[in-house]
Amino acid sequence: MRRFVGHAADHRAYLQVVTRAICLLLLAFCTEASAAEPADLFRSAASGSKLSVDHSIWDRLLSTYVKPGPDGLNRVDYAAFKEGGHGALKQYIAQLEAVDPERLNRAEQFAFLANLYNAKTIDIVIDHYPVRSIKDVSLGAGLLSTFSSGPWRAKVVTLNGVEFSLDDIEHGVLRALFKDPRVHYSVNCASVGCPNLQSRAFVGVMLDAQLDASARAYVNHTRAVTITQGKLVVSSIYEWFKADFGGNDQGVLAHLRKYAAPELKAKLQAFEKIGAHRYDWSLNDAR
Repeated sequence: MRRFVGHAADHRAYLQVVTRAICLLLLAFCTEASAAEPADLFRSAASGSKLSVDHSIWDRLLSTYVKPGPDGLNRVDYAAFKEGGHGALKQYIAQLEAVDPERLNRAEQFAFLANLYNAKTIDIVIDHYPVRSIKDVSLGAGLLSTFSSGPWRAKVVTLNGVEFSLDDIEHGVLRALFKDPRVHYSVNCASVGCPNLQSRAFVGVMLDAQLDASARAYVNHTRAVTITQGKLVVSSIYEWFKADFGGNDQGVLAHLRKYAAPELKAKLQAFEKIGAHRYDWSLNDAR
């Protein structure tokens, strides 16, 4: 007891230091917690807004470097893109980063995000090209990157001062807020197994028609659905994101039938469950 009293002044000073440190930590935590999250920029839209985003650069780049194949797979001429279009691509991404998404209506927001995701994905691939798969690209996204591959977790674009990763765009905003399974036909992960990167930019006034066309193109391709020895094999997309397609095999099958051409739709009627899933992570490279 005498020892404690004898050092009372030191003890009070120590408590003051600790208290001040705790206050600073709490202030930092509260400041960080109050900072805008990626989804916050898209929780509301400017209903009735006629403002549209200029995607003309992206449209030109897509029509130049995306090569639709006779097998139904759109491939990208990354080598030519890197040589002749990479500067324009970076200019386009910079233009998108200057857009205030809260001034856009809902369809324009969706088109904006899908185009931004696809453009930045191509930009990342070209920065590291040649690569065999986008999963071979690592952007050093901290501790989480130790347990995963690919560039999806790294913060790669900034909108209204908020940093976004590709995962933020796809999962944190598009899937979380728009709740439309056609999201999966709008974003392209630079892989053969993915729904096609379209040769035209998404635009708000044509969005529904574009998304439906993208869905039909994928569902009716063997990358999405095959029947092998009586077993139904579908893309792993329908397993990874089953919640977006009804949450079970029956929901996935109903979704597939909705977009299937008559011949495939008739075949799907015979199935009540999915037999297996598959996905090809090879780069969708035209060369």
